[in-house]
Amino acid sequence: MKLFRPRAIPVPDHAALRQIAGWCLQYPDEAVLGKVGLLRACLDETTGPGHDELSRTVAYLEQGDPGELASHYIEVFDRKPRRTLHLSWFLDGDTRRRGETLAALRRFYRTHGFAPAENELPDFLPVILEFAAAAGADAAGQVLARFHPALDLLHRNLSTMDTPYRDAVAAVLATLPATPAPLPAEPPAELVGLDPFPTGAGGGR
Repeated sequence: MKLFRPRAIPVPDHAALRQIAGWCLQYPDEAVLGKVGLLRACLDETTGPGHDELSRTVAYLEQGDPGELASHYIEVFDRKPRRTLHLSWFLDGDTRRRGETLAALRRFYRTHGFAPAENELPDFLPVILEFAAAAGADAAGQVLARFHPALDLLHRNLSTMDTPYRDAVAAVLATLPATPAPLPAEPPAELVGLDPFPTGAGGGR
C-alpha cells in the first residue's frame, strides 16, 4: 500500500483520510507502526469530515505498547464475526452469494487497474480504502456505496466496546453521503433480498 505525502496547505481530502484510515485498520505490526509518524504528518495536512475521529485513532497507535496494540486488535476484529473487517460478511453472511460478491469485486478492481495482494480478500476494509483512495471518484463511490450499509453495521457493533478503531470507521463514514437504509442485525442465511454489485463489476478480463 502506497501512502500520500504531506502537503503544504491543509485541504479537505477524502482520499487521503480514507487511505490513512486504511493503514490504521491494519494489524499493528512493525510495518504499520513504523509509518505512524508519516500517518500523523499526512493527517495534519488534511482537514474536513472525519479528521478529528481519525486523529484519535492515530494518537492511540502513536502512544500504545506494540504488544497491547496487537492484543487489542485481535480482540476487536478476530474474535467476533460481527466486528469483521471483511465487509461482504455483513451483506451476504456465509452463503454462496459471498463468493460471488468477492469475485465480482475483484473483477471490478481489475477493470480499474487495481490488484490487491494475492493473500488479501478484496472485501477487507483496508483494501477497499486503498482502492477508494487511488481510484477515480466514480469508481470509489460505487464501491463505497455498495459497502456503506456494512460500514454502518460495523461501526454500530464496534460502538458496543471501548475501542479507538470505532473512530477510524466513523472517520470513513464521515466522508460518505447520507446514511443508507440499514442492514438487518444478522447477515442473511439465504441468497435473497440483496442487490448485485454495481454495474460494470463484471467487465473484467
